[in-house]
Amino acid sequence: MVNPSPARGGESTAPHILPNEMEHDLDKRMATPPPAPAGSDVIADVVGDFGIWQLRTILIIFLCKIPAAWFMACIIFTGPELYPGSEFTCDTSYLTSSSNSSFSVSDNQCYVLDESTGTSSECEQFTYVSSFDSLIMQFNLVCLRDIFVAWTQYWHLFGVLVGGVMGTKMMLAISPRSTYCVGAVAQILCGVVTGYARDFSLHCAFRCLSAVCCAIMFTAGQAIFADITAGMHRIGAIILYDTFWSIGVILLPGLSSFFNSWSLIYVGITFPTVMLILLLYWTPDSPRWLLRHAADRFSIDNVEEIVREGAAINDRTFKIPPDFRLQLEQLSERLKAQPPPAPWTELWKGKRAKTHMVAAHLALAFFVINFMGMLLNIRSFGRDYLVPNTIAMGFSEIIGCFLALHFTLKHNKWKWQCAGVFNILAGILGCMGWIFTNADSMDADLKVSLWMIIATIPKAAVSCAQSMILACMNELMPANKKQLFVFSVVTWARVWLLSAPFFNVLRKIDTAMSLTSYCVFSILGGICTSLLLTPRISVSPVVPHLEPSNTKEQSPLNAPVWTVESDVNNTRL
Repeated sequence: MVNPSPARGGESTAPHILPNEMEHDLDKRMATPPPAPAGSDVIADVVGDFGIWQLRTILIIFLCKIPAAWFMACIIFTGPELYPGSEFTCDTSYLTSSSNSSFSVSDNQCYVLDESTGTSSECEQFTYVSSFDSLIMQFNLVCLRDIFVAWTQYWHLFGVLVGGVMGTKMMLAISPRSTYCVGAVAQILCGVVTGYARDFSLHCAFRCLSAVCCAIMFTAGQAIFADITAGMHRIGAIILYDTFWSIGVILLPGLSSFFNSWSLIYVGITFPTVMLILLLYWTPDSPRWLLRHAADRFSIDNVEEIVREGAAINDRTFKIPPDFRLQLEQLSERLKAQPPPAPWTELWKGKRAKTHMVAAHLALAFFVINFMGMLLNIRSFGRDYLVPNTIAMGFSEIIGCFLALHFTLKHNKWKWQCAGVFNILAGILGCMGWIFTNADSMDADLKVSLWMIIATIPKAAVSCAQSMILACMNELMPANKKQLFVFSVVTWARVWLLSAPFFNVLRKIDTAMSLTSYCVFSILGGICTSLLLTPRISVSPVVPHLEPSNTKEQSPLNAPVWTVESDVNNTRL
C-alpha cells in the first residue's frame, strides 16, 4: 500500500513504502537470486585456480608417469650388453662334422668358420656364463642385440602412439577417471604377461599393449588435473608432469638391482600400479566432463559433491553461492551447447597459422625423438656406467622441466626463443664428441664423463623445450582450434618417435655418430621453436571523455584517460 504524504509548500514527494512491504520485497529478491553471468564458471569460482585439493590430485596422477618411464627404459637393464668370450661363447656341438672337418669361432662368437671348406655361418647355439638372466639370453639375441632391442623398443613406442589416440577417443564416451582405471588394470595384466612371454613375437606384442595402457593412463590423468586447475597453475602442472617420468628413470637402476632376471624386473615395475588404483579413491573425476555429458540429475549431484569436497579441502566453502545447484545446471547447458571444434583444415588459416603449424609439428617431432632416443643411447657409453649415466639423464630431464617453468613465468613474452636458442647451443655442444671419440689413450672414466657432459646438456635442453611445447602450444591457436591443434601436433610427433630406437644402431659406426644425430635434431628443433610466438592481445578499457560541468579546474580523478589501442599484429617476427 502506497501512502502519499504532503510536502512543505504544496510540493509533491516520492511515495513512501510501508516497512512490511519492504520486508516482503527483500524476501522475494533473496528467494529468486539473479542468474549467473553468461561467461561465469562456478567451478573455478568455488574451488579456485589451485589449492590443497588440486595439489593432492596432481601428485597422485603424476605417479602414473613413474611406471610409464619404467616400461619405456627397462630395456636398458633387461637387455644389457654381454661380453663375448667371458659371458657367452658359441657352442659348436650342434654342428654335425665329419672326421676331417674342424671349426673355428670368430672373436665376437657370432660366426663359425668351417676350415675345411672355408665357409662361414652364423652361430645358432650359445653357452652363457652370467649371474643375470637377461632378455638377450632368453631369445639368443647376443649377435643381433642392437637391431632386436630397437625392434622391441619400436613396438613399445607404437603402443604409446596407439594409447594416446585410444585414450583420447575413449574419453568421448567414458569419463577420464574411468579411463584411467581401465588403463591401470589392463597395464597390470599386460605387464605380467610381457615378463613371462617365452616367444619373442609374443613379448613384443604384449610390450606394445603395456605401452598402450601406460599412454591411456597419463592421457586421462592429464585431462583430470588440467580441468581442476587454471591459469599459470595449469601450465606449471603440465610442464612439471614429466618430472615424475624423470624420477622413474632415476629409480629404475635401484629397482632393477633387486632382481636377477628380466622377467622379475617386469613384475617389479608392474605391481606398483596396484597402489595407483587404490589412490583413485582420493582422485576426483573431471567435473566439466561430467557436466558436458550429464544425462540426469544424478550426474549433477556427483559434480556438486566433487566441487563441495574440493571447496572444503581448500577452505573455500564460503565461495559456494546459494544457487549453486542452479549454476551447475546452467554451466552444464553451456558446455553441451558449445560449438564443435574447427576442422583440421581450419588450423592453417589465420595470421601466422601456417608458420605455427609447421614449426610446432616439426619441433615436437624432433624433440620427442631426441628425448627418448638419447636416454637409450647411454648404452653406447659402456655397460659398466649404466647406473650413474641413467641417474644423470634423469636429473638433467628434471632440470630441463624447471628451466621451462622459469622461462614461462619470468620470460613469457620470449619463452619460445629462450628454449629454442638453448637447444641450438646445447646441440652444437653435443656435436663436439668427435674431438675425443678416437682418443684411445684417454682414461676410460674421463672419456665417459666427457661423453655424459655433452649428452646431459642437450638432454636438459630437449626436456625444457618439449615440456614447454606440450604445456603452452595451445596458446598459439584460437579457442575453437586448441584441442584439435594439440592432438594433431602430439600424434604427429609420436608417429616420428617410432624411428628413435633405430638411430642408436649408428653407434656401431661410432659412438659420436648416434649422439651427433640426436644433437642435430636438437638444433633443428630449436630453430623451429624460435619461430613460435604467442599472440599477445590486450584489451584496454575505453574511458569516455567527460566534459567539465563548470569552469573550475578539473580534478585529476575525473580527467579523461587516453588509451592506446593494442597492436594485435605484433606477433610478426
